[in-house]
Amino acid sequence: MDDDDLPMDTSRDVFYFTEGALAYAGYYLHTEDNPSHTHSFVEIAFAVGGSAIHHSVAGRRDLSRGDVVLLRPGAWHGYEACRSLELYNCCFSSELLRRELSWTREDPVLAYLLWTGPYATAGRGTLSLSVPDEAFGACMEHLEALSALRRCSLARYRGDILGRLSLLLSELGRVAQPGSGPRGTAAEALNPAVGRAMRLLEASLARPWTLTDLAEELHLTPSYLVRLFKAATGLPPMAYLAQVRAEHAAALLLHSGEPITDIGRAVGWPDQNYFARRFKAHYGLPATTYRKRFATSVAHLHEPPI
Repeated sequence: MDDDDLPMDTSRDVFYFTEGALAYAGYYLHTEDNPSHTHSFVEIAFAVGGSAIHHSVAGRRDLSRGDVVLLRPGAWHGYEACRSLELYNCCFSSELLRRELSWTREDPVLAYLLWTGPYATAGRGTLSLSVPDEAFGACMEHLEALSALRRCSLARYRGDILGRLSLLLSELGRVAQPGSGPRGTAAEALNPAVGRAMRLLEASLARPWTLTDLAEELHLTPSYLVRLFKAATGLPPMAYLAQVRAEHAAALLLHSGEPITDIGRAVGWPDQNYFARRFKAHYGLPATTYRKRFATSVAHLHEPPI
């Protein structure tokens, strides 16, 4: 992809999560193109009416009612050729994903939706779905309930917010699960060794990991670990590590003034040329271009204090 193919973000609105905010759902109407931008949170966009072309690092895709796009933090996207595009967006912080929703990593349905699916090479931080009418209607019910909870006190309604968000994610996860039928085929639980491997990699990004090192930590043979990990995530362990490193690097590019060489070192890619190649392979543009285009206009989600 040529760097000039990515339009500049001309947004002037800044959204951010205040401390303690959990999740947000809201309705938006796009009558004009929405330039490419990125987020510091997880966003799930539900198309409820109209049409547009969704543009992301994964390519361009027609968007109409029933289509859903999930984006992990750092993934850029925008909407082109909007024709009264109606979206219902659900957003929640990466802190929520790591804390209250950390159990989803072990869940056979939600692990693919939130963790392994968006990390697949083709998605590079995004996951696109077409949701059947019945499931889409159930999603709308949960989105509207989340929207209604927006102004409620977190101290009194925290459980309601987390509950509704979990119901929404479960409904969507059953659709996203590869190979699931109309009623949802039972998915296999994540092998505990895979979950431990993921946590080890994420906890020490700067470590110069090798497959042999990781297998020794888990007391497994490298070939057996690869089979387990790939069956669960669709990626070998080192490829998964590369996706996590790229996402963390994106967050540092957006929210810190650290030199790019230091960022590469912090995520385990001390060689600047190798870091540049790996980052561009994930986000479709060099780290310098990513920072220049998005760092000053990164979208955050603001929830007014209750």
